[in-house]
Amino acid sequence: MGEHLPPALLEACVVVGASSEKLREVHQSSLQSPVSDKGPLMLEPEVLHVLAPPFVSRLHTDCELVRSHGRRRRSFIRKKKEHLSSAAAASVQGRTAAEHRVSEDVSVPKDIDLVALPQLCFPGGLQVTSEPGEERFHFLVFTDVFGNKTFSAVMQCFKAVSEDFSQFPNQNGTGPRLFSAFSFCVISKYPYFTALKDSLSCYLSHLKSCRISDLEDKVKEFAAKLALVPAPPPGNVHLMFTLRPLTITLPSAEDRHSPTVDLELHLPFLCLRPQQLLQVLSCLLQEQRVVLFSADWARLTLVAESLLLFLWPLSWQHPYVPVLARGMLDFLMAPTAFLMGCHISHFEEVASETDDLVLINLDNGGVSTSCSETVDLPDIPASAAECFSQRCQSLQLQFDLSHCHSPSSTDINEHRAQRRMWQHFLNHDIQKITLELIVNIFRDVCSHLNYEHRVFNSKEFLKTREPNEQLFYTKVLETHIFHSFLKDRLNKKMDSFARMELSTRSEMRRMKAKVEVFRRPTMQEIQARRKSSVTDNLLLKRQGMSLPNLGDHHTLNFHKHSLLPKIIPELALKSPPKPARIFKLPDFPTSLSFHSVQSYYTELIQHLSKAIFSVQHENFALLARFYYLRGLINTLCSRRVDALSDFQNLFKTDTDIFPTPLVTWLVDSLHRDERQQAERRPELKRLILKVKTENEKILGPTNDHVKKFELPRKHLILGDFVRCVQECGIVKDIATIHRLFGALTDDQTKQVDPDLFRDFYTFWKETEAEAQDVNLPSEVIEHLDNSECVYKLSSCVKTSHGVGKIAMTQKRLLLLPEGRASFMEVTKFRDIQEVRVSSAPFLLLRIPSLRIKCSIRPEVFEANLKTETELWNLIVKEMWTGRKMADQHKDPQYMNQALTNVLLMDAVVGSLQTQKSITAASKLAFFDQIKHEVPMMVSKVTSDTLKHKINPSQELSEPQTVHVLLYTPGQLTCSGSGSEMNPKLWVALSGGRVVVFDATSWSILQDCIMVGEAQLNCMLGLVQEQVWIGSKDSVIYIIDTHSMSCNKQLAEHRQEVTGLATDTREQRSQVMYSCSCDGTILLWDSLSLKVKRQFHLSCTRLSSIQIHEGSLWCGCVDSIVEMKKSGTPQRRIVLPDDFRSRSFSCFIVMLEEGQLWAGCADSGDLFVFSMNSRRSTKRISLPGSSSVTCMIQVKNQIWVGCRAASSGGDLGEGLGRSQVLVLDSETHSVDKELQAHTDCIQTMCSAEDRYVLSGSARGDGKIAIWKVE
Repeated sequence: MGEHLPPALLEACVVVGASSEKLREVHQSSLQSPVSDKGPLMLEPEVLHVLAPPFVSRLHTDCELVRSHGRRRRSFIRKKKEHLSSAAAASVQGRTAAEHRVSEDVSVPKDIDLVALPQLCFPGGLQVTSEPGEERFHFLVFTDVFGNKTFSAVMQCFKAVSEDFSQFPNQNGTGPRLFSAFSFCVISKYPYFTALKDSLSCYLSHLKSCRISDLEDKVKEFAAKLALVPAPPPGNVHLMFTLRPLTITLPSAEDRHSPTVDLELHLPFLCLRPQQLLQVLSCLLQEQRVVLFSADWARLTLVAESLLLFLWPLSWQHPYVPVLARGMLDFLMAPTAFLMGCHISHFEEVASETDDLVLINLDNGGVSTSCSETVDLPDIPASAAECFSQRCQSLQLQFDLSHCHSPSSTDINEHRAQRRMWQHFLNHDIQKITLELIVNIFRDVCSHLNYEHRVFNSKEFLKTREPNEQLFYTKVLETHIFHSFLKDRLNKKMDSFARMELSTRSEMRRMKAKVEVFRRPTMQEIQARRKSSVTDNLLLKRQGMSLPNLGDHHTLNFHKHSLLPKIIPELALKSPPKPARIFKLPDFPTSLSFHSVQSYYTELIQHLSKAIFSVQHENFALLARFYYLRGLINTLCSRRVDALSDFQNLFKTDTDIFPTPLVTWLVDSLHRDERQQAERRPELKRLILKVKTENEKILGPTNDHVKKFELPRKHLILGDFVRCVQECGIVKDIATIHRLFGALTDDQTKQVDPDLFRDFYTFWKETEAEAQDVNLPSEVIEHLDNSECVYKLSSCVKTSHGVGKIAMTQKRLLLLPEGRASFMEVTKFRDIQEVRVSSAPFLLLRIPSLRIKCSIRPEVFEANLKTETELWNLIVKEMWTGRKMADQHKDPQYMNQALTNVLLMDAVVGSLQTQKSITAASKLAFFDQIKHEVPMMVSKVTSDTLKHKINPSQELSEPQTVHVLLYTPGQLTCSGSGSEMNPKLWVALSGGRVVVFDATSWSILQDCIMVGEAQLNCMLGLVQEQVWIGSKDSVIYIIDTHSMSCNKQLAEHRQEVTGLATDTREQRSQVMYSCSCDGTILLWDSLSLKVKRQFHLSCTRLSSIQIHEGSLWCGCVDSIVEMKKSGTPQRRIVLPDDFRSRSFSCFIVMLEEGQLWAGCADSGDLFVFSMNSRRSTKRISLPGSSSVTCMIQVKNQIWVGCRAASSGGDLGEGLGRSQVLVLDSETHSVDKELQAHTDCIQTMCSAEDRYVLSGSARGDGKIAIWKVE
């Protein structure tokens, strides 16, 4: 459990040097023969002291267990004996009695290997000289077999050794002075290179002035202070501490998925030109054997770490040793990929004795191989490389140049603060530029992923690359680094790559918001290609990529990279880093006794408490970080109950940084009296229960694999066929795949032959490729919409308007005359009146032809399509029917589905090549078939009122039930943003999935925000940039509207949360009410997320709450109760005696009219209750309805969602299973009967009283948008 304990800056501090015995021998020898006569003397380094926490303890306390519990301890001397080697033998033999006495009691953290450490602390060897050398720093990185890294800063300094051997003075008192090098190695689990270097620099004078015999005490004092410094959590809080004379800052990671950066990222730019830097990154992406060379040991590690950060979020998976001591050069013979660093003096030796190495000289900027002066490897794609080079030109890499206008600083800490701020901004710019490079290289990868089956279609991805890029991608796609990257993409990891890719993808969506289907090059893209001097007759013929769905907006990636050299707007990269809060730790105690350390921790807790109080109503992100830090310190002080309280507040504030392993350990370590104390506090009792429940869950194997798509090799039954079609990306919709299965099988076998599937897949891909080579005249392109694509092209045929080819887009049919650069529009699909097959005489034969009658011209268009006639007949009819249904039902998904059916028909006919192929293809003519079962036309009142329909399940393989709808105006998310934000529609689907639409274009902004796994019952938007969601699992989830992530959870309810309410009269209300089905009502402070009051309502089931004029209205199954905000019931409204057996489903309070409207869950009745008089209750029977599911008030209208009554049997999936009724609130009459859903309406919401939105169950799964008059 050691890795679960509170993180601190210091892991251990190690002193390395020559043993006292060896130094004594050298001293005695120097009395006869001065060292200066023979040059520097080289000695074998060894570990002298290991100092690791805890440094303070007391009897009869378990405080020290907090730092040592679970950590595997062992004597470093014992470890050296167990791993005895020739390199370490001398140091073992030469240790002194004093070292025995010290070392036998020293325990070493398990992650530190002391065998190699002496060599790495002296990579050039340990020298004894007659003159003191200059102090030098270098840095080390250790990686274990699991890929976990440990970081170290090493300071070398020279100390006079003769002073420690005064018992052997020269007879005349003037013996030669000797100086031996010592290394002080500070080890941390965190890459705080600058902070560790600064810390060692502060203690340099102390270490140089003390005697060798006093080193251990001095280093222990230094290490004990660093052990008091906690590591900051990810976020916007940086820690600062003072180590005289410097003030040192520990920056935090941007988020839990981002690395901590505490080094100068511009160093590689000073060592290498952008072109060479791109070469190096290309080598790393292709997992080559890379060796860095420099005369400066520190430069090796800092540049190596920077290079790996430039690849983020791709993570290096191979051996990584940035500093190789001179005795470790054999490591370079490893056959696997690696990244290592050597001294420049070994360059010729390494280059001559080892093959296939990429050699990078950081001192002169050279990049070569061990075989030649150049690197013969594929380059990074030109467009991404060009963009990177252009961005690099804008970097200001010189601090003095950037601040030459500033006055000279007279205070060292002030100067360091200026430099730190400049470096912070420069690092931010560099990270943005390198991240853009990675996004530009791998942007299209996500378009070839099948998340459900965890498949990456690498072959189709490669086909979309330019020819000169394919070798690069072929190599990269086979690497471990890319495989790990794929796992993160398939796991939908929301890291910096995902955010940048999503934000730029959303920008492209806005540019082409009108595009319905993205499968072929649009006219806009064809024009762009022509403007970039790509001529029509030289267009490259290559297969198009398989896309997950025709309506998938994620797949707009047909552009050539050269057309978009800058994918990300330059202003986006110029955005400054998020402001960080600096929290200063108290001064270190002068004494390191137990009581002094406890006083230090107490003072630190007081500072954190003040910080919590100052931000608790302003900034949740800061609040969470301060709770986290105070919880860590309370843990170190063994204040376990207080620590649990802090972590409980953290869990409510930000679950992203909740330390689950540490809290689990805390719960397990509670003493009996502490557990009793915690269980008396309800919130801690719930936290303990949650921890126990999580630990009791049986964890199965994680689904972390990545599959490459392969065509099947055996016969496919229906289930295998569905999986295979989804994996190859042809279509995701299961119902469509079932129809395709029926088309490719006969009635007997019910299996698809693998050869037939291969033919089908090949024809599908070839058809995509042919569509990209259509040579359309400029006149045609100018006539068509920018969003149109060519999907089908006939052979050259005779028509009633001459010889030519018929081209089909998603909107119209065109005739392209043979030999002329012109066109004729045959018809738009919505203008077709009749389509039929006829025969035209030719000599003694009759050739089948297709006749199309349309409303825009009197004459009939006829085409002698010969053997293609029947297929074109099916295609045109399906597109015609799909267009009419899309227009009538205001649902573009119908057109997308019709286009999918048409493309599948074409592939089926092309793959079968039999007389039955047309019959098989007809099974896919879905809309042409259902037009006889479902009326294409809707009522005029429905057509006039219905504005649009959207499908929140378009990213899924099957429709999902729309449980809750929430419209949030632009003001909800524009606070502090400086610019107006678009309104949003939040949609809660089954299984805890939330989809977010832009309510101006109705395009998807977020296709999946997971909030638990249970059904979601209610949603409410707050002005504090939050959306609260009540779930069936009894938790209230809170989504941040800026980050679009759920990182807060409120678990105070014991049963499913059914309602949320706030007082709409207050623009910035801080009060929230929530209710659960057991009758519990909680009053929340929405800023502190604390329960201010709790009361209980006795009822059968509490299903909703509303606030009107200071009163709380509670909707129960058996009654509707008005309560005061204090929780006192004022009145209870029940159904009339004749209807007591029925139950309420929803209600509306209309205080101005003095009415309460309520709907019944088990009958098509509304009841209007009078609240201001004793008038009798009015019952309204709704026509054609069997139950009322939801109801809202908009202006003077009541919109009611009803389940339609069956007439003469089940209506099945047909239209009419639900309806929306619009009633006049004054006359109580039904003004409109609207039908747009084929399953029960589950929820409704209003969009600023201009529109009403209704969502239905999974049989329909769509959202209808209605106009309000």
